[in-house]
Amino acid sequence: MSKITELEGLKINQNLFDFIEKKALPKTGISSAHFWQSFAKIIHDLSGENAKLLTKREDLQTKIDEWHQANFGDKFNFANYKQFLTDIGYLAPVVEDFAISTENVDAELATIAGPQLVVPIMNARFAINAVNARWGSLYDALYGTDAISSDDGAEKAASYNPVRGNKVIAFAKDFLDQAIPLNNASHQQAVAYHLNEQQLMVSLANGEQTSLQNADAFVGYTGSITAPSTLAFKHNGLHFELAFDNSSEIGKSDPAGLSDVLLESALTTIMDCEDSVAAVDGEDKVLAYSNWLGLMQGNLTEKISKNGQEFTRKMNSDRNYQTLSGDTTSVKGRSLMFVRNVGHLMTNSAIIDNQNREVPEGIMDAMITSLIALHDIKGNGELSNSNEASIYIVKPKMHGPEEVKFADTLFARVEDALSLPRNTVKMGIMDEERRTSVNLKNCIHAAKARVVFINTGFLDRTGDEIHTSMAAGPMARKADIKLTPWIGAYENNNVDVGLACGFSQKAQIGKGMWPIPDQMANMIATKINHVEAGANTAWVPSPTAATLHALHYHRIDVFALQQELAQRESASLDDILTIPLATDTNWSDTEISQELDNNAQGILGYVVRWIDHGVGCSKVPDINNVGLMEDRATLRISSQHIANWLHHEICTQAQVQASLEKMAKIVDSQNASDASYQAMSDDFAGSIAFKAASALVFSGVKQPSGYTEPLLHQFRLDKKKQLSAQ
Repeated sequence: MSKITELEGLKINQNLFDFIEKKALPKTGISSAHFWQSFAKIIHDLSGENAKLLTKREDLQTKIDEWHQANFGDKFNFANYKQFLTDIGYLAPVVEDFAISTENVDAELATIAGPQLVVPIMNARFAINAVNARWGSLYDALYGTDAISSDDGAEKAASYNPVRGNKVIAFAKDFLDQAIPLNNASHQQAVAYHLNEQQLMVSLANGEQTSLQNADAFVGYTGSITAPSTLAFKHNGLHFELAFDNSSEIGKSDPAGLSDVLLESALTTIMDCEDSVAAVDGEDKVLAYSNWLGLMQGNLTEKISKNGQEFTRKMNSDRNYQTLSGDTTSVKGRSLMFVRNVGHLMTNSAIIDNQNREVPEGIMDAMITSLIALHDIKGNGELSNSNEASIYIVKPKMHGPEEVKFADTLFARVEDALSLPRNTVKMGIMDEERRTSVNLKNCIHAAKARVVFINTGFLDRTGDEIHTSMAAGPMARKADIKLTPWIGAYENNNVDVGLACGFSQKAQIGKGMWPIPDQMANMIATKINHVEAGANTAWVPSPTAATLHALHYHRIDVFALQQELAQRESASLDDILTIPLATDTNWSDTEISQELDNNAQGILGYVVRWIDHGVGCSKVPDINNVGLMEDRATLRISSQHIANWLHHEICTQAQVQASLEKMAKIVDSQNASDASYQAMSDDFAGSIAFKAASALVFSGVKQPSGYTEPLLHQFRLDKKKQLSAQ
């Protein structure tokens, strides 16, 4: 058992206590006595309210289950269903029109549109890579991915392939023609870029000179005015640089010496303490908090071994440019960081309260991550995060306006404890639960003075859709759920409500993840849909993807588009409430087996890494060996989908068990090259990971809101005990 310190009626994991005392508190101006007294009082005052909100979730779910059982099949009447949801308080009376009043919001959230990364905070290398992904090489992103085809001799090779390189350069210059067009010429014709005291001039292959159509797009330069190293520009609020190096392999082959185009890419990054991590005890939480502290102090580093060489990766400095008028201008070199706290459901043994109960993890996260962020606000490091002295917290998995109001109260209590002005702590609301979607305006209203972000999460939203309507009937096949009316209405509603509440140029309206990190050509072709939907940010799975997705925000002026979208007819609540039930369940045995196998393989491929290795997010090969970014949200869908089919006898327990065992062998083979991997199929009864995956399915109906965390945490703790005993 871990050592503890007892203080203010709390039993605190010794590692966590030492971290707060020795690392988090110093230089914040907050004394140890004040911190622990305030923290203990917040825990005492708010834990009961937290529990009541969770009880209300379960009470509502029980009533919904009973209504569906009494109105099953042909007895179902949509009007009666909608009235029932109103009668039980699931649908709240809509608040009067209002506009959010959030102040002191950084430009990256309010007035600039661009990509967003989400990374597990327990992995320092990922965190540093993400924060540094504010800038990325377009040439590298194109050359190293399928964004450039390998046709006609342009395949990737061990050494530089000039045929492929020429395709990259042509693509990049097409981008320049779109973002910073020249007068009566193309960047393809440029042989030199040079500056005089008034403007940027471009020499062309035909001997003529031209200039930018919009001279104001030029921001500044580095190097000398006669031989600049880089030229910086701004378009649709986003910066980019032209880099020149005549000695590089690319630069010496370019008539103008252009060696790269660097794009401002991941404007914001969510450092995740939730869905993408496996943090089950005090030691895990200390690792998460330690990395957040390094990020807030600007000194997080990680030693990297690559190609036989070791080096230390650190956070980037800002980028400074000289202007033609002789001034200096600066652009952020790092993503603006949110931290995603845990939701209201989970507790953690890192702190035990005076009634010998684990403390709600969301309360713990709010207090400790805000304490750590004081280092940024007080300027304790060389690098800054928020220029507006704000703390940005994404709050996930909230069900309805009462739960958002509770989070608002929690943040206010934290502000008081840390002597911060009211609404210093800003809130990102994940629109990923059904009761939040159908009451979104009310949810925003509950945090109207601190909200800076709403984001659709299709994966968790689908999991909650299935669980909420578990008793209504068998769900459509998983791929077909995306084709039912509720999903389009849900995505549109998020934008409609956000715009109606005054988000445009004040806060982020976001869209979800691109899940296939190896398919960048596909992403370039399709993820522009998120920008066209009116979102001023959207999630991407990697720094490379952020650079390529940034191209979409150059193609579309999102804020101008939002003004048009604000005039359209709002999405239909009736459509959002349409349950994605199967219209025909006359599936063949083969179709049922295929659906079970697809779900089971996804569950096992993710769970085995979560349980055995503590990896909460990774690229997991699917049943067709396509690598997909997986976290708990995808797990929630798959486990709830099988649970729903079991509940309605579309399949039997024996069929599911057979599918799990068959797919465990497939997953074992997909991980065969990993020396640390423990095969599940060698001992189904003894594999904790296999037992965890099975429990998620067979106990899925009983899990709170269909969440996977309670079982994952239980089995991960069992695995950690097993490992410590070896």
